[in-house]
Amino acid sequence: MSNILVTGGLGFIGSNFISKIIHKENFVVNIDSETYASVDKSFLNFESNHNYRHYNLDIADYQKVNNIIKKYSFDIIFHFAAESHVDNSIESSFEFCNTNVIGTLNLLESYRKLNKKHKLFIHISTDEVFGSIKDGFFDENSNYKPNSPYSASKASSDHFVRSYFKTHNLPVIITNCSNNFGPYQNKEKFIPTIINSLINKKNIPVYGDGKNIREWIHVEDHVDGLIHLSKNGKVGESYCIGSGEEYSNIDIVKKICEFYDVLNGTKDSDKLISFVKDRKGHDYRYALNSSKIIKSGWNCKMNFKDSIKNTITWYLKNKSFLS
Repeated sequence: MSNILVTGGLGFIGSNFISKIIHKENFVVNIDSETYASVDKSFLNFESNHNYRHYNLDIADYQKVNNIIKKYSFDIIFHFAAESHVDNSIESSFEFCNTNVIGTLNLLESYRKLNKKHKLFIHISTDEVFGSIKDGFFDENSNYKPNSPYSASKASSDHFVRSYFKTHNLPVIITNCSNNFGPYQNKEKFIPTIINSLINKKNIPVYGDGKNIREWIHVEDHVDGLIHLSKNGKVGESYCIGSGEEYSNIDIVKKICEFYDVLNGTKDSDKLISFVKDRKGHDYRYALNSSKIIKSGWNCKMNFKDSIKNTITWYLKNKSFLS
């Protein structure tokens, strides 16, 4: 049995991760401060598992973080906890710095002092730290060039994690993943916003001309990648995790409208598309070269077409999640 610390385990990706590992022979401690973006615990039912503990605390509080790490002898930390909505970071940058930078530093410092056996720290980050790319792909050697306060805060946390490997010999792995989608994603995010708008027959807001391009990966493939790296990743290395499936924002909206109409027996849902003023500092394109993790033995199992249909179906069956 492994003792695992998960930060942000009630968030979108963190909750999907715990759902994957909770039924195995693990003891899981979840630190999550239950912000507006956390998944309601009634949807997850983690508390029914004898091998699960949740602590409602802010990772920006060093003493409380230190008390948890001191209490348990963790074999591994999966650090998901972060403020992640780009729009919010534009107006509330200090909050993003406090959680994403100071919170990460608190975990690193506490783990460094108390982790005498130097066990693994996996830091889950984003491809947005690399900025925008017109042609080609980002990889693990790409320069950092964040363009939003959110991506700047994640870039800073990445650098702190790497520095603790170099300076303190703390065993770390950094992952930079493309856009995720799937069950339990907060309604403020792009794909749930589209689905929620369709359900409520409201205009679907699309920034600018909708031609910005993103690479999309289903959250289950991302989670599988993280579990794979915890067993097969090389300490001190970074890994890009992506699907290779790129779509413009407007193409995503039209695909979801099309699938929604088929699944829901409606028609002409694309008439709800409404172009709105573009986001400040809106990156044009993200795309990853994931060959490094693929060479280590991992591959995406899910394709976008089937996954997005399953995602729409999930939200239709769980409409209360979007309320």
